[in-house]
Amino acid sequence: MNLFRKPAAVAVAALALAALPATAEAHDGSHPFENCTEAYENGYANIPQGDEHYGDHLDRDRDGIGCDNPPADFVPAEDEGADSAEDAAGQENTEDTDLAATGGNGATPYLAGGGAAVLLAGGGLLVAVRRNRAAR
Repeated sequence: MNLFRKPAAVAVAALALAALPATAEAHDGSHPFENCTEAYENGYANIPQGDEHYGDHLDRDRDGIGCDNPPADFVPAEDEGADSAEDAAGQENTEDTDLAATGGNGATPYLAGGGAAVLLAGGGLLVAVRRNRAAR
């Protein structure tokens, strides 16, 4: 039945487009950190573009800040050895780190577009089936 081929092709194409920006880039060897996990382990996060530790492969959302999503147990390099309730300057740390980081990234528009395409394809399929039944 030829009726299902176009919506299926649209859904597959939308999923392929959604997966494209989420693929990782290879490390070119000119930066000290191979990936963000290595940077986090060494106490580096939110690495601005222009810093010696910044690399395009560390900035997946292309906002100019590399490794900008550190894990909850991340300890910055300059704060190592400081009490967890106080920062390196000895001031009380009032930042609440118990909440999960939320928000979009570079893949969000592709995922939204893919979802919209799937919904439109499903709606088109329903309209086609109803017209076919009405014609009988």
